[in-house]
Amino acid sequence: MKDVIEGIVVSEVSYSETSKIINILTKDGIIGCMAKGAKGLKSNLRVGTTKITYGKFYISKKEEKLSILTSVDIINDFKNIKKDIVKISYATYIVDLASQVMKHNVDSNVFNILLSALIKINEDFSPVIITNILELKYLEYLGVMPIIDECAICGSKTSIATLSSSRGGYICNNCLRDDLIVSDKTIKLIRMFYYVDISKISNLDISNKSILEISNFLDDYYDRYTGLYLKSKKLLKNINKVS
Repeated sequence: MKDVIEGIVVSEVSYSETSKIINILTKDGIIGCMAKGAKGLKSNLRVGTTKITYGKFYISKKEEKLSILTSVDIINDFKNIKKDIVKISYATYIVDLASQVMKHNVDSNVFNILLSALIKINEDFSPVIITNILELKYLEYLGVMPIIDECAICGSKTSIATLSSSRGGYICNNCLRDDLIVSDKTIKLIRMFYYVDISKISNLDISNKSILEISNFLDDYYDRYTGLYLKSKKLLKNINKVS
């Protein structure tokens, strides 16, 4: 039985000297399949089975066995991402994150958000900002969305003073203790990040201060509430220290 699936290659693992096993993120979940001979220089599967490739994958399903990949029609190989160490580091991380989120919650929007983010990074939009938008959106599918429409402590919708990862989101002036104060711009941007359609973004003019504040908030929030510890995230942090 042959099927056609549309998706993004999120991992590739060598299998024997010439073949590999790939995992493809689709709108319906993650599908693994064997790509026989894909490591060969002349193989028509070589390019289409590399990580961070979006395409149509033609597979032959095997009962109780790994499906066999027979051919690939590449839709987008994200060449611009793959020739830049910073872009590919962010792309690798969000692909790994999407895989974990999809395992937790199979939802077509997990795929849609990832695809839109990769396209924007490939189009030279800030990988930091696009990644932060994706990270914030994914928290909803992980079931740990911060409270960003009212005070996380008392529920007040007025006089929001800051954004706190340890206290779960917005904090108003009345509930403020020794919390780190972020800028008013950052308070507004975090809501914009959640509601914006990544595919519709045409301009990103955000100060370095707000980018840093949002990145720090999301890093700490993920560490506190998601239980996800990705090697690609550690590598990304190391690259940012150097760059």
